[in-house]
Amino acid sequence: MTVISAPYDVNVDDVFVDLKPVFGVPLHLKYEGINLAGSVKLKAALSMVLAAESGGILSPGDVLVESSSGNLGVALSMIAAHRGYGFVCVTDSRCNPASKRMMEAYGARVLVISRPDKVHGLLGARIEYVRRLCEYDPNYVWLNQYVNEHNWLAHYRTTAPSVAAEFPELDVLFVGAGTTGTLMGCARYFREQQRPVKIVAVDSVGSVTFGGPALTRHIPGLGAGIRPQMLDRSLVDDVVMVPEQDTLERCHAMAKQGFLFGGSTGTVVSGALRWLAEHPGSERLTTVALSPDQGDRYLDSVYDPEWVEQHFGSPGGWDGGAAAPARPALVTSGV
Repeated sequence: MTVISAPYDVNVDDVFVDLKPVFGVPLHLKYEGINLAGSVKLKAALSMVLAAESGGILSPGDVLVESSSGNLGVALSMIAAHRGYGFVCVTDSRCNPASKRMMEAYGARVLVISRPDKVHGLLGARIEYVRRLCEYDPNYVWLNQYVNEHNWLAHYRTTAPSVAAEFPELDVLFVGAGTTGTLMGCARYFREQQRPVKIVAVDSVGSVTFGGPALTRHIPGLGAGIRPQMLDRSLVDDVVMVPEQDTLERCHAMAKQGFLFGGSTGTVVSGALRWLAEHPGSERLTTVALSPDQGDRYLDSVYDPEWVEQHFGSPGGWDGGAAAPARPALVTSGV
C-alpha cells in the first residue's frame, strides 16, 4: 500500500507506450502525465519551488506569480495550495478552459491576456504583465520558468536518467520545445554521459524558437513567441517543425486506439513520425518520444469538433492513422 501526504508525491516515471500498433513504426512514448497535475510540468514546478524555498527566495505569506499557457500553471496551483502560498497565473486567450478551471479550483487567481505585444506576441505580453505585478507588490515571487536553471535540472536529474535506464540502447530521443527546459535537461544528461543519442527537438510551426517566423498558433503548450533564453542549440541534433493540423491528426489517431493525449504530445508524436519517415533504416533504431500531457484538458479544443472546424476546417478528410508523409522542408539537421 502506498500512502502519500503531498499531492506531488504521485509521479510515475517509468511508463512507456508502444506506438507501433497505432502508427506502424518503432516508437515508444514516455508517458509523463501520470501525476495529479497531469503533465511533465510538475517536475519543473516542484524543482523551482523547492529551490526557491531553500534559497530563501520564497517565504510564508508570499504569492507565486508565473506566466503559463496552462500546464505549469496547474502544477504550481497544486503545489502552492499544498504548501500554503498564493498563486497568480498570467496566461492568454489560448489557455484551455479546463486548465483555467483547475487552477481556480486550487485557489489560484488566473489573469488572461488577450492583447499581444507588437513584437513578441501573447507570450511577450504575459511576461511584461508579470514584471509589472512584481514591481507593484514585493510579496509577489516570480520563479521565471524561462530562465530558471531548476527547470532543466529537474529533467537532467529525473526524466533523462529514467529513459536511459529503460532503453540502454537508445538511438534517438524526441523532445518538445516550449521553454526548452525538458529539452535542455535531457540533452545535457546524454551529452555528459557520452551516450551516442541523437536529440531531436520538436516545435510547432509559428514558433520562433529555432528561427522560424512568428505565426498565429491555436494550441497551447509547445512553441514560443520569444526565443527561450535557456536554449543551447549546440546540444540539439535535429529540429522538426509541425503544423498544428498534423498535431490534431495524431491526437485523434491515438484517441481512436484508446490513448487520450494532449496537444503537446500530439505535436511530439507527429514530429517523431515525420523524422522517422525522412530517415531510411529508421525501423532498426531504438526511439523514444516524451509525452508532456494528458488529453482531458483539451476536450474543449483539440477534441471538440466545433472548435476544430472553426480553426482548421472539417476533419472529415483527415487520415490520422498512418505515419506522417515525408516533408523535407520541415526537418532541419545539424542545428
